[in-house]
Parts: sequence; C-alpha cells; structure tokens
Amino acid sequence: MITSNTNEQIKNLIHLKDKSKARKTSGTFIVEGIKMFQEIPKEDFIKAYASESFYEKRKEEISDYFKKNNLKEDVQLVSDSVFKKISDTVTPQGILAVVRQKTYSIEDIIKSRNKEKSCIVVLDRIQDPGNLGTIVRTGEAAGITGIIMSSSTADIYNPKVIRSTMGSIYRVPFAIVADLPKAVDILREDGITCFAAHLKGELYNSGTLTKDCALLIGNEANGLSDEVANKADKLIKIPMAGKVESLNAAIATSILMYEATR
Repeated sequence: MITSNTNEQIKNLIHLKDKSKARKTSGTFIVEGIKMFQEIPKEDFIKAYASESFYEKRKEEISDYFKKNNLKEDVQLVSDSVFKKISDTVTPQGILAVVRQKTYSIEDIIKSRNKEKSCIVVLDRIQDPGNLGTIVRTGEAAGITGIIMSSSTADIYNPKVIRSTMGSIYRVPFAIVADLPKAVDILREDGITCFAAHLKGELYNSGTLTKDCALLIGNEANGLSDEVANKADKLIKIPMAGKVESLNAAIATSILMYEATR
C-alpha cells in the first residue's frame, strides 16, 4: 500500500489530474468514481487506484470489473490520506483509474454517421468544463454522431469535464482540430448542412433542421467567431420569451440536438 505523497506513481497521478500537458504527453487521463471505473472499455484500461477503506467496502464490485472484462486484477491500494491528494473532488469517491485517450479524425466522424438521422456538433472555443461535459453527455442521449471542437476549446480530458460526462466520454467520438473553419468546409463538402447558433439568426421552427446536419455552437461569452459563422449554411436562434437574449451554451446545444433528432 502506498502511504507517501512523494511516491513516483502518486506524483504522476497528480500531474495527470492537474496538468493538461501531462495528459497530452502521456496520452492518458484519469477517471474517478465507481461508475466511471466500471464503464472503462477494457482495451483502454491501464491501472486502478483505490483507497484502503473504499477497497475493503467495495472490493467485490471492483473485482467484478476485471472478471467481466477477462482482465488480471490491477488495483494499487493507497492510504486514505494519500487518496485525497490524487482525487479531484472535495469528497473523494475512493477509486480512480488511468485510461488511454482515444483519437478520432473528422473523417472518422463523417463516415460513422447515418445520413437518415445524423447530427454532428461543432464547438468553437467552449471554455467551461461543465458545459463541455454536459454537451458530451447530452449528445449521447440525443443520439448525435460525434463532436468536432476547436483546439482552443477546454481540454476534454480535464477531470471536471470527465466527471460531467458521466461515462459518455467513452462512447461519443470527438475530433479536435486546429482550423475549425476548414473543418466546417469539409462537412459541407460531404453534403452536411451546417446551422450556426447565432443572435442574428432566424428563429428555427419544426422544419428548419435537416436530417443530415451539423450544429455550430460558439463560446459562452462571445458566441461563434465570424470566421466560423460565415461558413454556415444558415444562422438560427432559439425562440425565447421575456427579455432573455441567450441561454447557457450547454442548454442551448441540448435544445438544438434534441430538435435535430426530432
């Protein structure tokens, strides 16, 4: 059992938790909590860490994951005090794991779509980890094909994003691109109609969104950049009563994703 914060494994875990560069360099990220642990695809699992007290209470559930996936059990026990150092939550859940990152391209997402019922979400500089995680989670529920995001969007492997996805991070494909306007061009060249959520857009109605479409969503404070918005086939906005001008980015995206699905 590891009892020291200076242990090399513990230092590496803290770096993965706190530093985007460490996650990019290693090609790994951390998930925390029993639900997130149990849903890890077996091909992406690297190693689990559990607090001593949690393991004693939940060791059967932990062992079940390895048995179900035909993996050799690999859990490193750490003291409760050390686990608090590697946890990203105020109240640690007692188990976390190191997981391999997945890599997707725009082409992967385009090829995987069902043209009769498809929606791709394009994110331009979304900054709030909670918003990004919620979009991923709701996207899975709404049945989207995948997400394309600018490289200036929040790190999708940030622990706060991962926690907000509630496991959807494992199942929703996403591509990170340096040139988002070019990515929109690629979508349009493949016959995908691109709708930009924009304050200058037309109010959408029940027939606005097509079967094979992409939704362009902008930064929480500034919306879509002109370079991205100008690439859209059409600017649209959500009808709102009262004096409300805009909605939270995750809420607006959720409404549009479900409308596209409908």
